[in-house]
Amino acid sequence: MFVSYLILTLLHIQTAMLARPGGENIGCDDYLGSDKVVDKCGVCGGDNTGCQVVSGVFKHALTSLGYHRVVEIPQGATKINITEMHKSNNYLALRSRSGRSIINGNWAIDRPGKYEGGGTMFTYKRPNEISSTAGESFLAEGPTNEILDVYMIHQQPNPGVHYEYIIMGTNAISPQVPLQRRPGEPLNGQLEAEGMSQEGREKEDRGEEKEDLRGEAQEIFTSEASQPFPVRHPDRFTSHQPDNSVPPAPQPPRRSRDHNWKQLGITECSTTCGKGSQYPIFRCVNRNTHEEVPETYCDPSMKPTPEEEPCNLFPCPAFWDIGEWSECSKTCGLGMQHRQVLCRQVYANRSLTVQPYRCQHLEKPETTSTCQLKICSEWQIRTDWTSCSVPCDVGQRTRDVKCVSNLGDVVADEECNMKLRPNDIENCDMGPCAKSWFLTEWSERCSAECGAGVRTRSVVCMTNHVSSLPLEGCGNNRPAEATPCDNGPCTGKVEWFSGSWSQCSIECGSGTQQREVICVRKNADTFAVLDPFECAFLERPPSQQSCHLKPCGAKWFSTEWSMCSKSCQGGFRVREVRCLADDMTLSNLCDPQLKPEERESCNPQDCVPEIDESCRDKYYNCNVVVQARLCVYNYYKTACCASCARGAARHSGFLGSR
Repeated sequence: MFVSYLILTLLHIQTAMLARPGGENIGCDDYLGSDKVVDKCGVCGGDNTGCQVVSGVFKHALTSLGYHRVVEIPQGATKINITEMHKSNNYLALRSRSGRSIINGNWAIDRPGKYEGGGTMFTYKRPNEISSTAGESFLAEGPTNEILDVYMIHQQPNPGVHYEYIIMGTNAISPQVPLQRRPGEPLNGQLEAEGMSQEGREKEDRGEEKEDLRGEAQEIFTSEASQPFPVRHPDRFTSHQPDNSVPPAPQPPRRSRDHNWKQLGITECSTTCGKGSQYPIFRCVNRNTHEEVPETYCDPSMKPTPEEEPCNLFPCPAFWDIGEWSECSKTCGLGMQHRQVLCRQVYANRSLTVQPYRCQHLEKPETTSTCQLKICSEWQIRTDWTSCSVPCDVGQRTRDVKCVSNLGDVVADEECNMKLRPNDIENCDMGPCAKSWFLTEWSERCSAECGAGVRTRSVVCMTNHVSSLPLEGCGNNRPAEATPCDNGPCTGKVEWFSGSWSQCSIECGSGTQQREVICVRKNADTFAVLDPFECAFLERPPSQQSCHLKPCGAKWFSTEWSMCSKSCQGGFRVREVRCLADDMTLSNLCDPQLKPEERESCNPQDCVPEIDESCRDKYYNCNVVVQARLCVYNYYKTACCASCARGAARHSGFLGSR
């Protein structure tokens, strides 16, 4: 009865379309002229009250690494949206209650794409890691046929996960699913002449056409539309019409036309597998003889519009989708590289990721491989250890270590692994050194030309081999460094006596130091100071000499300040500053922050005019005399002395400024 009603309805729709060449809108209930649309709950003609939107944000602070459950998606959920609120190093994962991992399971990160699970198709998105700040997301239309769990693979602080889905409420209206036409079934109420072959019906009854479709088939067929649809003889069905049906419009008499449009075959399927499309072919035929005639014999406005029909719905054979090899794990030497290998099938012009068992008929490509970009450079020891730097005690020895490329060339040390570099210097212990006192000969001259004096020698403790530094440890029996001597009694001898040198005049660089030099007569126990001319016959020791404690390096030198540019009311003075090295050559090694000022202000006091009591103005209008330039005459110069003097000063200042 339902099928009979369907046929009558389709006939009514075709008749209405033929009667209205311009066409009208078809609602979601497939009735011509209907204004019904699908609401957010998926109900045709619904009012959005048959469902409930569930949403929230998972913001829990997680501490341990690994999988943490975010939210449960119930069975029957639609419009599923799971989205990270920010980009992070975490990953979203999806798993069914049966234990099957759908996305990012078992610590394996899948590529973005479409994944089948829970009776629907999930779109896994991972925005560009450089240019985008958006997080990962799972999107699915639903409905789900089992409970699914969303997890987060926690690796860094949780940025928050927003979840949203729709579930049907208690007052939900059952969706009115439009019936789909399958190959071999009526088109707009007209039965195809050929019908379905017996072999096709047997396959359909056995369900072979839906083999391995699982979630994919639900995109095309609902539970009703996927059942066998053996419409062949309308007289087999009782005439039952649902309450909301539209009575079929009466058809015009067929005998009033000699020619009519008729479907004669169908186009080839656009694909051999994975859901293609084909269209019916309409030709103009004689109504009585059914012979094809030119299309001009038929009314072109009555020609049915070919509707797309799905074909070859079975999925294409599964295949291994091979990703690109990753970079080699090592820049030189033997390393590893990886690639992702997924089992995929093409369906509805989309490549879908499916379970690996569907590709078991194919040999799975390798997911790991060894790689070697180049042979690593290596360290080579070119020489043996040298002799120890000292014959005794602790010294050092060296050897030559070079980084050599695989071609035998010496390259920079950075080309080799610095952690594996052999030592090229090490300490060496040659045992304790024998130490002795080393002495010079006594000086030949006595320190005094007459009377008691001393002769000296140098004493140093050193090892028994040549060394530049004295060593301690020769004991306390240090040999004497001075011995007395006497050149006989002094008998009033005249000589120059020199005092000790003063300190150097500067702390660094070249300076001077002085000492006092006097002429004395030396007796047995006393000295008498004489006039310098008494010792004129003797060579006078120098009383001044240069000294150099340490180099100064570069220092700032400056000249004296110049005269101030003005004597009052603020002027300025300048000096020249140069950076000089120890040898008095120009240098750029001085500290710029210590550079002396090259210009400074001076004479800021106000100018106070000097008042000459003898030079005063005798008239109140002397300014007129100045303006008339009469000050050149002695009379006016005397009568207006002060004004003429000021005018002369201004004039000389003006000329000076020029």
